Amino acid sequence: MIDHKIIEACKKNDRRAQEKLYEWCYVKLMPTCMRYHRNEEDARSILNLGFVKICKNLDKLKEATPFEAWVRRIVMNTIIDEFRKNKNYLQLVDSKETDRELEVHVTSVENNVWSKLEMDVLMGLLKRLPDVSRKVFNLYVIDGYTHKEIGKLLDISDGTSKWHLSNARKLLREMVNKIKLSENREMWA
Repeated sequence: MIDHKIIEACKKNDRRAQEKLYEWCYVKLMPTCMRYHRNEEDARSILNLGFVKICKNLDKLKEATPFEAWVRRIVMNTIIDEFRKNKNYLQLVDSKETDRELEVHVTSVENNVWSKLEMDVLMGLLKRLPDVSRKVFNLYVIDGYTHKEIGKLLDISDGTSKWHLSNARKLLREMVNKIKLSENREMWA
């Protein structure tokens, strides 16, 4: 937990306190930023944007608000804002024709495989997903947003959000199967 004295010093623009706060934020928030970006440079850029917002808004922090939850929300909002700003450059996949077709895709995925993968392998696989599918997967599976909330955040329909989740799971399942196949070949070689 970050010391209250550091926060108070940051409010007074104490550079050493800001450096300590940044180091704390880096450790706590960089893994979140890495889930949404393919490379460390982009993730660090988002973290830096979020950190500037954190510093600018420290006076708005209420004492009853848990600091870690507050900074996580700021960084998540920064990630979403940047996605929206850059959305015109991304390719979005057209939504499926019917919700029934979407539900078939969504419900046909087994999640038990993820417990067997190591976190760094999973993070590497997530980085290989298409941008929008990766963001939807992270928001839904890891951060707990609903499809309706994701739709509003990313300015896509609920159905498109469901399709991207299904697509991400399908692609991840294919990648996991390739890893398993490769491991089996090594075992029998």
